[in-house]
Amino acid sequence: MISRLLLLVVAGALAACSSMLPRGRTDTPAGFDNFEQAQAAVTRIVALQTPVSELKSMGFDLQAGDNVTLIPYPDIVGRLAPNSNVPLDKLDPGIRMCIEAQAACRGYLFHFERQDRKREGGFWMDFLNVRRTTYISGWWFDALIVVSDGTVLFRNYAGQASTDRVERQVNPLGPFQPAGESAGAALIR
Repeated sequence: MISRLLLLVVAGALAACSSMLPRGRTDTPAGFDNFEQAQAAVTRIVALQTPVSELKSMGFDLQAGDNVTLIPYPDIVGRLAPNSNVPLDKLDPGIRMCIEAQAACRGYLFHFERQDRKREGGFWMDFLNVRRTTYISGWWFDALIVVSDGTVLFRNYAGQASTDRVERQVNPLGPFQPAGESAGAALIR
């Protein structure tokens, strides 16, 4: 009798204990704590003036493989001058110099991100895969830096200063839901 009572108390405590639910963080290596810091850093880069040697001290290391993608010359032209009907003299001077430099021109796309994931709700409903609610918050930032002959020719950036969203998943079959989905897919084939 006491063991049943103890089991009920533990089960009741776990049912309300959201601290037992998983939490996670996605953090792309960056020297920036938030979107505003990354934006301030990239706006200090001046096209046709900033030397490539200063980029690392500004937080943009061209050699770091974790958050930087090398963009070859043909892709740069496709991104920055996608319409061949625009005359060369109408393009940004840095883009124009990149086109003239051809293969000597390189682009670097930096991606910085921080994302926190926290599940909330009842432990048993989550554990049994019946109902899961995940709150996601954070930010992301992308910077495109185009260089040639040791100088930055062009820079641009994009991103989202604040990400706030909720993912809700309901599986009426709970832990048996994946088996039902697999069986349904097999029947369709």
